[in-house]
Amino acid sequence: MLTAFARAFRTPDLRKKLLFTLAIIVVYRVGTHIPIPGVNYKAVQTCVNEASGNQGLFGLVNMFSGGALLQITIFALGIMPYITASIILQLLTVVIPRLEALKKEGQAGTAKITQYTRYLTVALAILQGTGLVATARSGALFNGCTVASSIVPDQAIFTTITMVICMTAGTAVVMWLGELITDRGIGNGMSILMFISIAATFPSALWAIKKQGTLAGGWIEFGTVIAVGLIMVALVVFVEQAQRRIPVQYAKRMIGRRSYGGTSTYIPLKVNQAGVIPVIFASSLLYIPALVAQFAGGNSGWKQWISTNLTKGDHPIYITLYFLLIVFFAFFYVAISFNPEEVADNMKKYGGFIPGIRAGRPTAEYLSYVLNRITWPGSLYLGLIALVPTMALVGFGASQNFPFGGTSILIIVGVGLETVKQIESQLQQRNYEGFLR
Repeated sequence: MLTAFARAFRTPDLRKKLLFTLAIIVVYRVGTHIPIPGVNYKAVQTCVNEASGNQGLFGLVNMFSGGALLQITIFALGIMPYITASIILQLLTVVIPRLEALKKEGQAGTAKITQYTRYLTVALAILQGTGLVATARSGALFNGCTVASSIVPDQAIFTTITMVICMTAGTAVVMWLGELITDRGIGNGMSILMFISIAATFPSALWAIKKQGTLAGGWIEFGTVIAVGLIMVALVVFVEQAQRRIPVQYAKRMIGRRSYGGTSTYIPLKVNQAGVIPVIFASSLLYIPALVAQFAGGNSGWKQWISTNLTKGDHPIYITLYFLLIVFFAFFYVAISFNPEEVADNMKKYGGFIPGIRAGRPTAEYLSYVLNRITWPGSLYLGLIALVPTMALVGFGASQNFPFGGTSILIIVGVGLETVKQIESQLQQRNYEGFLR
């Protein structure tokens, strides 16, 4: 691995891309520490140091922003509005025929969908920014903090509009930085920024576990978490790389005097075909009733039930709903992202067939059967990985300080594997030796 990195930096154009990516990452991390106007920075730091942030409600967004959400900085919303907009557009592509037609138009259609994603990102940033400012003004962002109500001392409408505009502009800048990395750097820009945001919270989370530990000054707990984390990474890498390869044979065709086809290939069906999206869907869906209950007035029975059962990560009802939603969304996302009938029609059009399976409808039915069978272990794996922080709550007493679990480990491993593959492919293009050295 170290040799590969050394070779990458010895290649001039690849070195330029890597340094450009690192420079954008530095700019992004600096932006996550610049507070927006109208915020009492000392009060924010006091509440953060008291560790009383409502992580149950805002933990997911705070993780994707690299800790900038609770700091209320210009990049407080981070990459989350873009992720939400991308998922919404991807789902609408299946429902709206116009978007589906754009998707099939190739590069021009993809550019148009990207433009729609940008517009929706800005709209969601305005909405989420307004919600964050209202939450900070009410003092609900840090439950239990003594100075939470003084985080936004100026309640004027102009100050509120200025804060929302700054956070929306910050989201637009983050989106632009991600696209710069994609065009001129290494890897997918949005994924890289997401990777950096999550990885930036690891040192503080690990050190908090060490400080909370009681065995040998906390070093026993610290070492145990590191060991469990390494096992988790190995397990996630193993499952993320696992795939079912369905063989496909193409018949020979004579065009003039030349023979075409006759090749053998395969369709790779991943065990975790849905990736991390089911976990994000489930977390977002469970986030909605807790947010509604927080802003609802009075002290009604339904509000108390939600506060008791759907805001605590260790409650049995929350755990059960979370696990079932992940399994459901895993099957749902696989169903909309992989169309067996379309794949079977394309194979039939180009003379391909699965050995032992007739072309057309039997092929589509066979692909659906195989896909459903491998989605079951993939969805159960996602549910178990997402519940690791809850298991850590029992073992260590603070699930929010356990970094190796849930969405974070899935994203870090997935983005890391994809980025390393891109670097290796570019190295092979520039250092191809052929058969004779």
